[in-house]
Amino acid sequence: MGFSDQRFDVNLSILFTELPLLERPAAAAAAGFTAVELWWPWIDTATPEQSELDALKKALEDAGTQLVGLNFYAGQLPGPDRGALSVPGDESDRFRANIEVAADFAASVGCKALNALYGNRVEGVDPQIQDTLALENLVLAARAADRIGAILLVETLNKPESPLYPLVSAPSAIEVIDKVNAATGLGNAKFLLDIYHLSMNGEDVSQVIAEYAAKTGHVQIADNPGRGAPGTGDLPLEQLLDELKKAGYDGWVGLEYKAADAAASFEWLPAEARPAR
Repeated sequence: MGFSDQRFDVNLSILFTELPLLERPAAAAAAGFTAVELWWPWIDTATPEQSELDALKKALEDAGTQLVGLNFYAGQLPGPDRGALSVPGDESDRFRANIEVAADFAASVGCKALNALYGNRVEGVDPQIQDTLALENLVLAARAADRIGAILLVETLNKPESPLYPLVSAPSAIEVIDKVNAATGLGNAKFLLDIYHLSMNGEDVSQVIAEYAAKTGHVQIADNPGRGAPGTGDLPLEQLLDELKKAGYDGWVGLEYKAADAAASFEWLPAEARPAR
């Protein structure tokens, strides 16, 4: 197997960031990719003007790129906030206001995966209050995703870079996913298996794959150390992706690494691995 047997997409919120948002889909297409994903692009608002949503839709369509993953509103990302849905007050309200906006936009471009970052712990707030709020909001998000035929993703981040984020192990994310599915009965909450974050947490990634591949709805990769392209660090990414394939995962693998020059960072990837299949 190997890299050429995978379906890769480009995360346009971390790659091609030297370009304006609306120029990134065309840049990804020029590099040979027909699938992309995005964090919520409007970090200052959960409810952008319809004209902004329409402009992004047109940019994706004009480039011939399929959006395969989209984050719900998550505050300042990249940045310190790391999510909104478990943060009482304005941030949680913004997340709720964003749910149908994000779902409707995803439906308009055929996106079938919506990612909900859990949110940081807040000083002075009982963690149980945050967890109860998170479950309520994730249930709403799962139902919105189901309405458009999509899955809801929940991901693990890493403690060194996100010390206030509570889901910093695969089991912690799976526990939340199981609670959401039990509450909705929909079964559409899935694990976003990010190999970089798992490795930063010191987890045995092969073991995580063996245990949770069946609950995985999306995969993201970056090498470690450095969060660079495959081959810039020490992770056996080709081997790990082969293990995912053998375990039954046949979905998208998002390229969520940092590169000063995105177009020049794909030398590791065979050209035949880039187009959607």
